[in-house]
Amino acid sequence: MADPNQWGNALDEAVHAVGRGQLVVLPTDTVYGIGADAFNAKAVNDLLAAKGRGRQMPPPVLVGSAHSLDALADEIRDEVRALTTKFWPGPLTVICFAQPSLAWDLGETHGTVALRMPDHEAALALLRRTGPMAVSSANRTGADAATTATSAAEQLGDKVAVYLDAGQSPGGVASTILDATGPQLRVVRTGAIDLAQLRQIVPDILDEGDQPA
Repeated sequence: MADPNQWGNALDEAVHAVGRGQLVVLPTDTVYGIGADAFNAKAVNDLLAAKGRGRQMPPPVLVGSAHSLDALADEIRDEVRALTTKFWPGPLTVICFAQPSLAWDLGETHGTVALRMPDHEAALALLRRTGPMAVSSANRTGADAATTATSAAEQLGDKVAVYLDAGQSPGGVASTILDATGPQLRVVRTGAIDLAQLRQIVPDILDEGDQPA
């Protein structure tokens, strides 16, 4: 699926697979992801099983529009809006409180959800048709994240119904994860966006080892 002109049929197949509760592998701007309908609890459980991961490690949710932040997250801080305005679409995952009315089961989230809007044309085209998807890196837990569809297939095999192949991942580095549920925003995983870039927008963001003032 490296040729954008051929994305149509492949995307149709992926959309139908997601609708049937199956797993798909999709390209993103960071690494390849394994995805499922975020509102299909069995599909999410199948995703975790395919990775060899338990419910204590719930997957992030990818969205096709920044407007989904308000639909999925609660108590959104002004700093989060500023960061997503700057870095979405892009390699920033933000952990927020989830809307309590959402009928989903992503695992042991403790009322939170990790949200990201990827900067990849094929991923966004898929997400705009499927709605929010639970997506984790397309690899077995403990293995290197897949930067090609071939690498993902070698690890996940027939557990995945559709592989969308867009060639080598343009980024190759996982997203930066920011926790916005505490008294101060904190980086919990440094990835493609470094702390200095984040602090240009929100100066008092805590690094992984920092303690609140």
